[in-house]
Amino acid sequence: MAETQQDQNQDQDNNKRATRRFTLRLPVSVRYGENEQEHEAQTRDVSARGICFYVDSAIQAGSAIDFTLTLPPEITLTESIRVRCKGRVVRVEGGSPSSKMAVARH
Repeated sequence: MAETQQDQNQDQDNNKRATRRFTLRLPVSVRYGENEQEHEAQTRDVSARGICFYVDSAIQAGSAIDFTLTLPPEITLTESIRVRCKGRVVRVEGGSPSSKMAVARH
């Protein structure tokens, strides 16, 4: 059975929606760009497949990123855990609170 690009896109959208998103406001340190300078950001939501965070500096979809966040004891039910991740930006939204950009990574 042949699958069209539209079928693949619908499957991808359904997969994104199938993962529960948790609205969490956590500080996150993000590195990206040529000099990989560290930028402070705040998460908007987190899921098993990705993270969305607000950052106040420009970033492009497709950019490689490296970020670290600390999950507090309320989430881990033990001690705080630092999580370091690498990935690529899949979406950037403008017009968010305090003129910050919402960046999604999957």
